[in-house]
Amino acid sequence: MARKKLNVFSLSFLDIITCGLGAIILLFVLVNAKSAVRLDTITADLRAETNLIENQVLDEKKNLIQIRNVLETTTAELVKTQGLSRRLIEIIKEKEVELADSDKDTLATKSHVNKLKADLKSLEEDVKRLRAGAKAQDELGTKLRSFPGQGDRQYLTDLKMGGRRIMILVDASASMLDDTVVGIIRRRNLRTPDQLKSPKWQQTVATIDWLTTQLPATSQFQIYAFNETAAPLIPDSAGTWLNAGDVDKLNQSVDRMRKLVPQKGTSLLNAFKAIKTINPPPDNLFLLVDSLPTMGSKKPWGKRVSGKKRLSLFHDAIRQLPAGVPVNIILYPMEGDPFAASAFWKLAADTRGSFFSPSRDWP
Repeated sequence: MARKKLNVFSLSFLDIITCGLGAIILLFVLVNAKSAVRLDTITADLRAETNLIENQVLDEKKNLIQIRNVLETTTAELVKTQGLSRRLIEIIKEKEVELADSDKDTLATKSHVNKLKADLKSLEEDVKRLRAGAKAQDELGTKLRSFPGQGDRQYLTDLKMGGRRIMILVDASASMLDDTVVGIIRRRNLRTPDQLKSPKWQQTVATIDWLTTQLPATSQFQIYAFNETAAPLIPDSAGTWLNAGDVDKLNQSVDRMRKLVPQKGTSLLNAFKAIKTINPPPDNLFLLVDSLPTMGSKKPWGKRVSGKKRLSLFHDAIRQLPAGVPVNIILYPMEGDPFAASAFWKLAADTRGSFFSPSRDWP
């Protein structure tokens, strides 16, 4: 029997192919379904992680925004703090300057207080000296020293003993021994005790004694004697002021005056120059003198000095006087010097001082 010829496109073959394809499709569907389930499981896990990460990212974004806000706030506070810091530094510098000024003021105040304490202590010492050296108030009244005498010696003199610094210049040249030239020559050759007993010189010493009783208790004083040169009665007090309240100094000055012997020529120029060695200058000046000067800063060549020359020496001397100081003149006139009275009177008038020529029984 002849065999049938095989045809690949026969119905049976198609059925087989179809069945195989169906099986493959079924297998694919089964595998794909399982893969889909597995994929869904994996995807769900990943989606959950993704959602978690997204939530974390959102939280971090929120945190970042908050951090940025805090940073901006902190930056603003930093700028404000820096401004306040600069202002605070400026204030500190200002306070340091004020503190330095305050320290200076404090030091100045302490110095002023210490000076006031020293002045107070000095015044207390002056009061103690006044109480220790002065006599009872009932005996002396307001005077620092007593001046014994006969009768009423308080003549009208117009002498003003006021002032804080009072200077007395007393002529101690040979002309103070007598009122006449002959009397001066005669007494100049006597022994020292006899010279000291000269009535004119005794009157001068008494005048110094009286003037020291009139000094204000709170004032300062100095007494210079002059002839060819000028020097204080108390040697160690040159160029300084003495307290009028120190009665011992007043008594010492008068005692030295009583022992002083008039001698040599008269240099009013050197006497007025001596005033400039005391600082501060006097505010009241008393000049006890009997005639115009016979020399300037040095001795003249000749022995005789004319009246015109003496007047010229006088004008040279008054140029040395400090400005604004009143000059009170006590003149003991000497014969042979007619220009003296008018010259000294004019000096007193020009300086607003006083001019006084005492009687023989004054003071």
